[in-house]
Amino acid sequence: MKKREGIRSLHSLKDMILLTDSLKLTIHDKAFPAAEEQRIIINRVFTPLGAMVAGATDEGLCLLAFAGGEKLKNQIDALTKSMRAEIMTGQHPLIHLVSLQLSEYFEGKRKVFNVPFVMQGTAFQQKVWDALVKIPFGMTRSYKQQAKVVGNTRSVRAVARANGANRIAIIIPCHRVIGSDGSIVGYGGGVHRKQWLLKHEFEHQ
Repeated sequence: MKKREGIRSLHSLKDMILLTDSLKLTIHDKAFPAAEEQRIIINRVFTPLGAMVAGATDEGLCLLAFAGGEKLKNQIDALTKSMRAEIMTGQHPLIHLVSLQLSEYFEGKRKVFNVPFVMQGTAFQQKVWDALVKIPFGMTRSYKQQAKVVGNTRSVRAVARANGANRIAIIIPCHRVIGSDGSIVGYGGGVHRKQWLLKHEFEHQ
């Protein structure tokens, strides 16, 4: 296990742009009047699987995603629109809490997270995300089984899309959902990370 690195501060927006230039056009999104905006504080959290970007409001965690790539850009865009939010880099107590609990998770010392989170989504997406949180550490569920849990066995593709729309990786454990044949498929952070996470949980359950 790598040495705990935890959270490092971003001293400027330039740091975030260097981390992933896909954020360059979204970090100062001013699509809504300032008086109606809330503020999302973002910062980097370092893990054995690479840097992650965490975002939090005073109500809860709203973003935890692996840095870089188009998916992070899409998640930032969705947050700024759905939460009418201004994105700023900085420190936030919830990000420190996430950093601590992630370190414990990767050390095999934590199986359950107790970080408050805020998720904007449709009623169906909320139902799918609630079901994800209830999958125990070290266990997996197929997309078909997940569809059955949310009450519609014919909604496998919709469940897969809702999983893909999850903006809080690991804590809302969409990595625990696999193909009906046991195949490791469909993870925004990369299949190699999904394989690592499942192996890690199996070894520490």
